[in-house]
Amino acid sequence: MNEMDAMKFLAKLFLIALILLLSAPCFAVEASALGKYWTEDALHVPYRAIVTPGRQNNELLPLVIFLHGDWQDGTDNESQLGGYGNGSMQLIDQAISADVPFVYIAPETTDAYWPAARIASVVRDAFARFPIDRRRVILTGISDGGTGVWDALKAWPACFAAGVPMSGMTETSGLAPIASVPQWIFHGGKDNDTDVETGYGGAMVGSRAVVRALRALGARPIYTEYPQEEHVIWHRAYATPGLLGWMLNQRLRGKPCDFADYTKR
Repeated sequence: MNEMDAMKFLAKLFLIALILLLSAPCFAVEASALGKYWTEDALHVPYRAIVTPGRQNNELLPLVIFLHGDWQDGTDNESQLGGYGNGSMQLIDQAISADVPFVYIAPETTDAYWPAARIASVVRDAFARFPIDRRRVILTGISDGGTGVWDALKAWPACFAAGVPMSGMTETSGLAPIASVPQWIFHGGKDNDTDVETGYGGAMVGSRAVVRALRALGARPIYTEYPQEEHVIWHRAYATPGLLGWMLNQRLRGKPCDFADYTKR
């Protein structure tokens, strides 16, 4: 390689590095920045949490709960943040860059299932630790976590301000009580795990069928389907412009819940 070619090669490397630098998030939070907690009850649920900066005058903050998929099950209080929380930690970056305060928590479950009591246990514990507005508790989750969002909404239809399930499934029975809960639902049109229409082929159906059933009940869910994408849509979905703002703008119209009887669900 002569001197001219070497200079061109170095210039090309510099350009690539510059492009990568400019395309990287300005505020990429590290997983280590999220504190480790366990609920102080018999369930002893592990979860990670962070409060983004910008809180003023002791204001109460919205709470966003992220439910992971089944391949991140465990008890190490770490695996639920794999893959940048499967894209959900982009919500933290967006909030930091916009100086928007909110509480993000990511609990961990086992057995590829999200019992409603486990989710409520984490919410109740977070209420005791963080300055949370109990009228602004939002659930989001992916795959089995998306199914967990719907299960929790059905168990506590008057307690969550909104739900954002992705690539999940649920039974159409039990949807009527949550028809008034704001929902933004995401799914890939060619999902190769949880079919967008039929789910796994049983009573639990995919997002497209759930949205159709909700709309038949008079609900107005927002639905984003990626026609050419499969199961793993989450990094793209959590980067959706306006999603975080929509989530944080939701509020309960009625009395907030304290989840005092969560162990009975």
